[in-house]
Amino acid sequence: MEIVIKFFGSIGRGANSFFGHLSRISSLVSDTFYWIFVAPYKGKSIRWKSTFVQMVRMGYESLPIVCLIAFFVGLIIAMQSAYQLKQFGAIIYVANLTAVSITRELAPLLTAIVITGRSGSAITAEIGTMKVSEEIDALKTMGLNTISYLVVPKTLAMLIMLPCLTIIADFIGILGGYFISIATLDIASVRYVNQTVSALAFKDVFGGLVKSGFFALIIAVIGCYEGLNVEGGAEGVGKSTTKSVVTSIFLIIAADVFFTGLFYATF
Repeated sequence: MEIVIKFFGSIGRGANSFFGHLSRISSLVSDTFYWIFVAPYKGKSIRWKSTFVQMVRMGYESLPIVCLIAFFVGLIIAMQSAYQLKQFGAIIYVANLTAVSITRELAPLLTAIVITGRSGSAITAEIGTMKVSEEIDALKTMGLNTISYLVVPKTLAMLIMLPCLTIIADFIGILGGYFISIATLDIASVRYVNQTVSALAFKDVFGGLVKSGFFALIIAVIGCYEGLNVEGGAEGVGKSTTKSVVTSIFLIIAADVFFTGLFYATF
């Protein structure tokens, strides 16, 4: 009997903790959207200077690593698809597979994961350090709203820069497939470009951008939420940063499954 009580007790505590986190995250998202879309019409301005600084950190400074990874992924997809398609004499369809898989799936997903590791963790560490050093309490004492001052610039910057990085990753990934095809598969440059253009549809690029917008929201909200709930000093900052990255990547992949089913399911 005692084992049964412990079992159901653990399930109840887990469910209570889960719904508690869900409620606080929903409240954070609601407050953030209020300060972005409603508050400016009531005379409360957005901190655009801070937003621009965050855009440079999240977007411009992430550009080299995003481009390098997208280029390598384009090379890999082209080589893998060529290995299979060569058996059927359909080597030209390397262009189709590379372009579609990059724009629909790999560019949004890999860019989001890279930005999670680079910028999502930085958001949590920055806000968490402010929390343990009582800087956030000082902001509240000065009458500043924490969401408006800290969360809104980071969320806006992420919502703007992640889709931009995804578009660049689309182009660079396709470029990687183009180079490997021209160099090793004896496909004419014009033919490869024409095949890529004919394979791509507006839906492919648009679907990737919709995904990247939601991925950006996940990274920013989870990063800020974990930072605002840090406990236990420097050790707590480290734990929350790790938790932020793991949770964000899990939610990004779960959201990717949802959007792939929504856009491309055949059932």
